[in-house]
Amino acid sequence: MIFKCKNCGGNVVYEPGRGRMYCPHCESEDSEDKIQGGTLTQCVNCGAPIEIWDYTSAGKCEHCGCYIVFNERVEGVYEPHMLLPFRVGKKAAAQALEHEFSRRLFTPSDFLSAKSLEKMEGIYVPFWMYDYQACYDFMGEGIRVRSWISGKTEYTETSYYEVIRKMDLEFDKVPVDASYAMEDGVMDLMEPYDYRQLQDFDPKYMSGFYGEVYNQEAAELEGRAREKSRGASEELMQGSLQAYDRVRPIRKDLNLKSTGIHYALMPVWQYLYRYKGKVYQYHVNGQTGKVIGTTPVSMTKVISYSISVFAAAAALCCMVVRLLEIL
Repeated sequence: MIFKCKNCGGNVVYEPGRGRMYCPHCESEDSEDKIQGGTLTQCVNCGAPIEIWDYTSAGKCEHCGCYIVFNERVEGVYEPHMLLPFRVGKKAAAQALEHEFSRRLFTPSDFLSAKSLEKMEGIYVPFWMYDYQACYDFMGEGIRVRSWISGKTEYTETSYYEVIRKMDLEFDKVPVDASYAMEDGVMDLMEPYDYRQLQDFDPKYMSGFYGEVYNQEAAELEGRAREKSRGASEELMQGSLQAYDRVRPIRKDLNLKSTGIHYALMPVWQYLYRYKGKVYQYHVNGQTGKVIGTTPVSMTKVISYSISVFAAAAALCCMVVRLLEIL
């Protein structure tokens, strides 16, 4: 499917800065008509052949430039339950990258050039989100140590306490990405998202962006969600034990009960930069603008900087010598 403008026939896309559908051709808003049709191999707008990857759910026709949402991959078992629309546009994402990396001395000169940044793409990444009820039953021995000095004698008092805790917790929408192309660690670092802005799925939000259908089933990835929930439970439990100098655990029983699973699409800007035969990946959270990535180092800049520092030091030494001679 594609979204065409009722006024001029142009391709209408979702504009994050406006929070609505926008026609970049005639600048009208909310003027879209949904046009069904096409296949996974043919553009619904111009009829040209297109090539997509195994999990592509939305993309761009290289012939006519229209953004296409592929019906077969957003319907039936592949229809997302919810979607978090982009709130950070391409320009704002580029500014976030510049703010993060432009002041680094040894970054290659063309790292944030307009030509390079133009290749940045907005992608809706598939996520499974898990709900749990958790019950954490803990028993341990709490230890407090108190020391004081009286006269010339130092005293130490060690007290022991029976510590019992029972915590009932609810975890809503624990996210795990379901894309082979996105590194799990990177996607974890993209958090947190504000889930209050989640919307019921509507394919119009995907117009103007790329997208993927889930690459793995929910059952395959639940282990990661349980690990996250266990880690969060442990942090909360440890936070309740701060009154003691240390605690020796005796019993730690954590029970997680699954109460729901959701399929959602989350917004991510991806920027690929090629330098010295290596590809560096950068990601910007499409809702918050959080930036993930590390820059390559330009050895030319390092050498130039070293030479300039050496030259400045040498010049300073010469000035000192001359002053000493005068004195």
